[in-house]
Amino acid sequence: MGTLLVRNIAHLATFDDGARELENGAILIRDNVIEAVGTTAEFERTEADEVLDLSGHIVMPGMVNIHHHMYQNLTRVMVQDDELLVWLKTLYPIWSNLDDDAIGISARMAMAELITSGCTTSSDHLYILPNNCTLDATIDAAADLGLRFHAARGAMSRGQSQGGLPPDSCVEKEEDILKDAERLISAYHDNSRHSMSRIILAPCSPFSVTPGLMKDAAALARSHGGVHLHSHLAEDLFEEVYCHDIYKMRPVDFAERVGWLGPDVWFAHSIFMTSEEIDLFASTGTGVAHCPSANMRCGQGIAKIREMLDKGVPVGLGVDGSASNDTSNMFMEARLAMMLQRVAPNKYLSESPGGRGGFGGTPSALSAREALTMATRGGANILGRDDIGYLAPGMSADFIAVKLKQLGLSGTQRDPLAALVMCGPFKVDYSFVNGRKIIDKGEFVSLDVERLLDRHEAVMHRIYEQ
Repeated sequence: MGTLLVRNIAHLATFDDGARELENGAILIRDNVIEAVGTTAEFERTEADEVLDLSGHIVMPGMVNIHHHMYQNLTRVMVQDDELLVWLKTLYPIWSNLDDDAIGISARMAMAELITSGCTTSSDHLYILPNNCTLDATIDAAADLGLRFHAARGAMSRGQSQGGLPPDSCVEKEEDILKDAERLISAYHDNSRHSMSRIILAPCSPFSVTPGLMKDAAALARSHGGVHLHSHLAEDLFEEVYCHDIYKMRPVDFAERVGWLGPDVWFAHSIFMTSEEIDLFASTGTGVAHCPSANMRCGQGIAKIREMLDKGVPVGLGVDGSASNDTSNMFMEARLAMMLQRVAPNKYLSESPGGRGGFGGTPSALSAREALTMATRGGANILGRDDIGYLAPGMSADFIAVKLKQLGLSGTQRDPLAALVMCGPFKVDYSFVNGRKIIDKGEFVSLDVERLLDRHEAVMHRIYEQ
């Protein structure tokens, strides 16, 4: 790739260990790695194969999405006002019509949405694989678009006939799940620095798999370097009732019993957790994917993110599936993460006007910079990456730029970084992943968006008609 000098950056937010923010900043990139970061004046005599002038732009690290179900953008805005249990039972039969073509097209759509909203690294939890679907289709999509990708081999093995929630038509045999997981690790898992492809093992939830599969998946993952573990946990109250009735314990106790705690494990949602369980996550390094949009959309509750952060629990952000969030926008997720913690009930207002009591929040519960830190360094840490999440020498060249002179950002010159969260969401004007330009002046360099939209619509109609 040669060398690239990005200069005249109006505001450069590095998110490095010193949380440096530089006016008139610059970044020197050699091939796919950052070589130096500083002010433009420091690079006055530097020559490069390519120079990019980002006057009037704010630059920050690309964001990291750590929980998604990309196939779900084929079934957006369904089951709008019912609880999660009804939502799942309604959608499982439709999802049973998925095939590899649907998986690949929906992944491209989700990835394109993510990239335009500032994401440069994403995971995807694909846990329903009917009709010989494979994760290969999503991995190919990421390679085509240039997104850094952690593919999570999800699974459901406990159907309704065995006391689980999903219909039997949507589950797999456990020996087949483990065999395919081994194949994917062998074919696609790259644990080297700056790698573009890694594999995660991700049995879906306590109500859709057996304890045996959880244990076997953990053993398989831990026999390979850098293969992490992911699942849903403490997402909904019916899950808590299920674990009590079936396992005679709470969901977190179940996770501990099957060996699913540690720095190589993270769970989506984790809403219904006690302070003692949060302490356990902190002491074991177990991570949490906070998904505020989906939690609100499904009326589930508010995760105790402030308490988790204060106690040292690793926390990142996830957009969740596009049928429980209906979009894939990382700027929006950061904004809602900040806002939701501010209204989390934490104090009783006995002296409210009119003599009415109630519960109130606090505006200092989560700052814009904390939300963006979760979206960058937080997610990178949970994925086990030491090469993304901030901008510094030796880090992967993953960064985004947003034009400051636009509707919605005018008047934010005193703090443009906070404005990306407090005034957003926004679309990026530039996106670089592994040193490769993906978005240039707001447009994809190599993706035909109109053709993708047409193909996605055609697949959607086919899935519904079946």
